[in-house]
Amino acid sequence: MTDDKPGKKVADQYDRGYDYTTYWDNRDYEHASEEAAIRRLLDGRRFARAADVGGGFGRLCLLLREYADHVTLAEPSRTQLEAAVEVLAGTDIEKVQTQADALQFDDASLDLITMVRVMHHIPEPSKEFAELARVLQPGGTALIEVANYGHYKNRRRFKKEGRPLPTEPVSIRTQKADEADAIAFVNHNIDTVVGQLADAGLTLQRKLSVSNLRSEKLKKALPTGLMVGLEKALQERLAKSDFGPSIFLELRRS
Repeated sequence: MTDDKPGKKVADQYDRGYDYTTYWDNRDYEHASEEAAIRRLLDGRRFARAADVGGGFGRLCLLLREYADHVTLAEPSRTQLEAAVEVLAGTDIEKVQTQADALQFDDASLDLITMVRVMHHIPEPSKEFAELARVLQPGGTALIEVANYGHYKNRRRFKKEGRPLPTEPVSIRTQKADEADAIAFVNHNIDTVVGQLADAGLTLQRKLSVSNLRSEKLKKALPTGLMVGLEKALQERLAKSDFGPSIFLELRRS
């Protein structure tokens, strides 16, 4: 970890020669873990209009379509939307180029929003949370994934050192940024984020600890199916302690 301050928010982060689709090569466990979390949180429910904010090339949109009558991929990156054309071919999923702090949706026009693997690029998310609350109907649901700085390993380390966990976002960039406006890579304090969401009118209902077995050694040693089975058994149990590197928050628009 470096001591660099979190970088600025950049809407076109994946328009800089980066192929995000290849990031998911050999990450079947992580993808299945996130799908399992969404299924658990949405089980037995039906929505009219949903949007996946910052959804990249539409990785999770097909899953959302199982729970919502109309789904929109709301993504700032032109190249990601171009990649989504093939991924979402033959579906009725809409694609809109828009960013999370200025969403192109009417007030109270959605009853479900997901935002997964976006928060690690947003050091200060107040504008984004206000926008999510604006476009969400009263009583509507938001599922927000947060990159968790207070995961088990860090909690153990800080306790051993006799230091409190940081309440502010922490840069996890491992190399010095090569651009002045390079995208931020941060992890968050979950309690701080829950407070920021509450300030925006989004009240916590449930949370899950996700990707609890994220480890290259484990992925080499264990079959993916076994890891996913264990993951499903752990997500709810480990949520109270914010164990994993990824925390899924279910929120209601008040």
